[in-house]
Amino acid sequence: MMCGLEIHVQLETESKLFCDCPTNYQDAPANTNICPVCLNQPGAKPHPTNEKALENALMIALMLNCEIDQGVTYFMRKHYDYPDLPSGYQRTSVPIGIQGELNGIRIREIHVEEDPGQYKPDLGIVNFNRSGIPLVEIVTEPDIKSPEEARNFLKELIRVLQYSGAARGEGTMRADVNISINGGNRVEMKNINSIKSAYKALNFELIRQKNTVKRGGVIKQETRAYIDNGKTGSTKHMRFKEDADDYRFITDPDLPPMEILDETIEKVLDVMPEAPHNKVKRFVSEYKVDDETAKVLTSEIDLAIAYEEVVKEIDPIFAGKWMRDELKRVLSYNKLDFADSEIKANDLIELFNMIQNKEITVKAGQRIIEQMPNNEKSPKAIAEEMGLLGVVKDDEILAAVKQAIDENPKAVDDYLNGQKASINFLVGQVMRLTRGKADPGETVKLLKENIE
Repeated sequence: MMCGLEIHVQLETESKLFCDCPTNYQDAPANTNICPVCLNQPGAKPHPTNEKALENALMIALMLNCEIDQGVTYFMRKHYDYPDLPSGYQRTSVPIGIQGELNGIRIREIHVEEDPGQYKPDLGIVNFNRSGIPLVEIVTEPDIKSPEEARNFLKELIRVLQYSGAARGEGTMRADVNISINGGNRVEMKNINSIKSAYKALNFELIRQKNTVKRGGVIKQETRAYIDNGKTGSTKHMRFKEDADDYRFITDPDLPPMEILDETIEKVLDVMPEAPHNKVKRFVSEYKVDDETAKVLTSEIDLAIAYEEVVKEIDPIFAGKWMRDELKRVLSYNKLDFADSEIKANDLIELFNMIQNKEITVKAGQRIIEQMPNNEKSPKAIAEEMGLLGVVKDDEILAAVKQAIDENPKAVDDYLNGQKASINFLVGQVMRLTRGKADPGETVKLLKENIE
């Protein structure tokens, strides 16, 4: 299988690409964020290109390791007829970035274009609020060899876009997915608006093409629509695939050519955040955490920033393990991003210090961190409220161990008869007797010594 992607994502700007209409198209009543320019009314001419949109596209290109084309940048008209395109053409720039790379997948080019309106063919209506919003289009080489690889690439790409702050993320993503097998004709799939849909579309189309070849058929170069019909999804024929010549590209005579100056690149580089894939490499090198931990810690930019604040005072490996396992567990359970949890780096430092200074047990720490999302109380205040402060002495743990053994002879017999998981039940009993203040590792050790 050979697969290439054309990913369109809206750029983060307050106004449209060639007019002053706002870009909050989802919040406004239908057909209110419009003007003669974005409706292409007779006599209406586009404004100079939105400078912020170009800078955002440039930042994305740089974060994807692209070479920046500093020749003349201009917009072309890409002609096709569709109800959501009032002009009969879409303005699209020549490439701004070329020859990039992400996750081993080559980026052929990155350019800017304008979004069309929103057409609902089942109702026969068009909402032009979206018309003219700036898009970045990211085109890969056909380097993707499986649906799983496509899914992983898109996840990493969305992470880069979120880090950049220059684009609106998966919620505005629309992808055209191109696939061929055995060197055959290329099929393009449209209407894909999520990572999950791209994965399902590729799985379906891969099977469809293989079955067609097995029956002696020929794969035709065509465009197919992706239909999300639940668990698997499917594709259906839309039209035979256009070539570039079919769009009758011409240079837009209403827009002046532009140059990307060295000063512009330097300006973007000054504010550009470190790309997540580069941050992973640095975390592994600088903080000596393993690759998987680094990937989890950089899954959100706010989480990565918090980690770097925490490790100024806490051992990086200890902090990394707790943030990777316990913090992410709690965030996942509560369906929260770190930024929405209201947990601060100082809260984590306080909690980790309490654990390392043996003011609380590991088990108590796990219970405390579960209460920390959207909680104004400090970890210490939570510990006091729950009665978790303090670690019981060894002789108290030993007394609790002996009591748990005496009161649960069946669990002891099960353990002696090879059911090793029974030790977990006994650990739970010791924790109950010590109100969670016994160290789990020490408890297991004492239980085994006293049973065996």
